[in-house]
Amino acid sequence: MAPAGIASDALDRPHFIGIGGAGMSGVAKVLAMRGARVSGSDSKDSPIVGALRELGATVHLGHAADHLAPDITSVVVSSAIRADNLELVTARERGIPVVHRSDALAALMDGSRPIAVAGTHGKTTTTSMLAVSLRTLGLDPSYVIGGDLDAPGSSARHGDGEIFVAEADESDRSFHKYAPEVAIVLNVELDHHANYASMDEIYESFQTFVGRIRPGGALVISADHPGARELTARVTGGEGPRVLTYGEDAGADVRVLAIEPHGLTSEVTVRLAESLGGAEITFTVSVPGRHYALNAVAALTAGAALGVPARDLAPALASYTGVKRRLQLKGTAAGVQVIDSYAHHPTEIAADLEAIRGGAGEGRVLVVFQPHLFSRTQELGTEMGQALALADASVVLDIYPAREDPVPGVTSALVIDAAARHGADVTAEHDRSAVPELIAGMAKPGDLVLTMGAGDVTDLGPEILARLQSPES
Repeated sequence: MAPAGIASDALDRPHFIGIGGAGMSGVAKVLAMRGARVSGSDSKDSPIVGALRELGATVHLGHAADHLAPDITSVVVSSAIRADNLELVTARERGIPVVHRSDALAALMDGSRPIAVAGTHGKTTTTSMLAVSLRTLGLDPSYVIGGDLDAPGSSARHGDGEIFVAEADESDRSFHKYAPEVAIVLNVELDHHANYASMDEIYESFQTFVGRIRPGGALVISADHPGARELTARVTGGEGPRVLTYGEDAGADVRVLAIEPHGLTSEVTVRLAESLGGAEITFTVSVPGRHYALNAVAALTAGAALGVPARDLAPALASYTGVKRRLQLKGTAAGVQVIDSYAHHPTEIAADLEAIRGGAGEGRVLVVFQPHLFSRTQELGTEMGQALALADASVVLDIYPAREDPVPGVTSALVIDAAARHGADVTAEHDRSAVPELIAGMAKPGDLVLTMGAGDVTDLGPEILARLQSPES
C-alpha cells in the first residue's frame, strides 16, 4: 500500500535524480532489492553508484532529458534538487509523477514495524547501531541510513524481518511523512536555518513528528538534553504515545549509571525501569565518546520498546564498530592517525573533539575544518569557532556551499575570528590543495588529524596520508 498521493505502481520503475546521494541511494537500493527497475542520474561516478549498478540499477552521469526512459513510473527527488533541474522540468512537462524521497521511504516502511530515528545530531550513528545489532541477533531488519557502514552502498538493505529502521530527517520537515511504531528523538536544537526561523518552529515540527507515532507505539527521548526535555513536556499527556526516557537523569526509564572510557571504546552500565524489566546491564560500545555511548543507550531503549530483550540487544550493540565519516579512522602514516568526522554543527564539533581527546593520549589533536552552508555559518559561525578551540590547532577552509548561493559578508572568517577570540591556534587556508603539505608540516608522531565537516573535506584524508607517507615528510 502506498502513502496518500502516491499511485500503487509509482515505485515500480522509478528514476532518481541525484541517485548517488546518501539519502537517495539508500531508498533506491531497497527498491532495487525488492525488484523495482531502478534508474537514476548523478553528477559524477562514485563507489555508491557502482554498488547501485551491481544491483541492476541504470545510472547515468550528468543530467539530460533523455535519461528519463519512456516507461518510468515516477521521478524521485530530494529537497536538494533545484526546480530548474533539466530532468525534473522534463518530468513535469511529460506529466510523470514526481515523488519526494520521504514519500518513497514511507512507502517502503508500510507494512513493517518501523523505528524512525530523529534529532539534530546522532541520527546516522543511532540508526546504524540499531541496524547492526538487530542483524547480529538474526532479526534481519530492513534499514535506510544516511551513511555507509563499512562499504559503498551499505547504507541500506532489504531484510526479511518485520522491523524497518530509518533515519528521519527534520531538516526539510520530511519526517512528517513517516508513521513509526517507535520514534527516537535524541536531541532538539536550532539548525537548518533556511527552513526554521526559531526554536518554536523546531518544536512544532518535532511535535508533528511525534504525533505521527502509531497507536500503541512509543516515543524514546533523551532525559538529559534541554530541548528534548522541553519537547517531552509539550507532548506528554492526553492520548499521546508511551514515553520512554533514557540518560543520566535520575528519573530516566533507562538510566545511565556509568560510562567508562577505555581508549577508543566505552563500557556502559544502565538500569532499566521496572516497566522494562528492572535489570542492571553493562555492555561495550566500540566507538569513543560519551555522545556515542548515549546513542547506544537510545538504541537499547528503542529495541526494548519494540519488544527486543535488552539483555540480548546490549551485547549485540558491541558489534557496531562505526560508520563512514563518524570518527572513521582513515589510516596511519608516520605515526599520525587521520580520522574523518562529519561534524558540522557546533554541538557535534565539540562532542567529537572531546571524544577524540580521550583517545589521543599525549598526542595533539589537529583539525582541518570546512564550514558547511552559508546559512549555517551565518547563524552558528561564532559557536563553530568556539568549539574549534578544543583542538590543539585548526586549519579552516572556505565554506562548502552545497545547494546554497553565497551570502554577502558570510565567509569562513566568521569561524576563524571566533576561534582566535577563544584562544585557538587557527589558520585560514583558501586552497584545498595546499592542506596536505600544511598538515604534514604540523603533525608529529602520536598526533591525531581530524578532517571535519559535511562537505568534500572528507576527500583530504587520503591525500594527507599520502603526503605523510612521502619521503619529503
